[in-house]
Amino acid sequence: MKRLTALLAAALIATGAGLATSGSAQAASCRSGFFCVWTDANFQGMKIEHSGDDHWWEGDMFKHDSSWANHGVSGPGVPDHVKVYEGRKLLGHVTLCLAPGQEVGYNARANDSGGSHTWTKTC
Repeated sequence: MKRLTALLAAALIATGAGLATSGSAQAASCRSGFFCVWTDANFQGMKIEHSGDDHWWEGDMFKHDSSWANHGVSGPGVPDHVKVYEGRKLLGHVTLCLAPGQEVGYNARANDSGGSHTWTKTC
């Protein structure tokens, strides 16, 4: 009986984890191969999409970033992580680094801090 209970509990946990993962994976509307940034939390507000580096975020996005999604494509030797920098021209500290497929609906430390970003191989 204990073994059956343990198996049922494990199955429920796995199902819940799968549901949570697929829900968050679909939360951000961002095209494949792009890094997306929104002005508001939870992928709301104005959005910019980038398939490459941007060393100079424009006025409407500069220091107004509140959620982020990395839908970059991975492959051998491909820079698929995204580093967000505090200042323009990749200056200042890294406020956030996203792995491929990672979406961040809000991060208090990084909120309204970004000024530029670059694709890189690691965080």
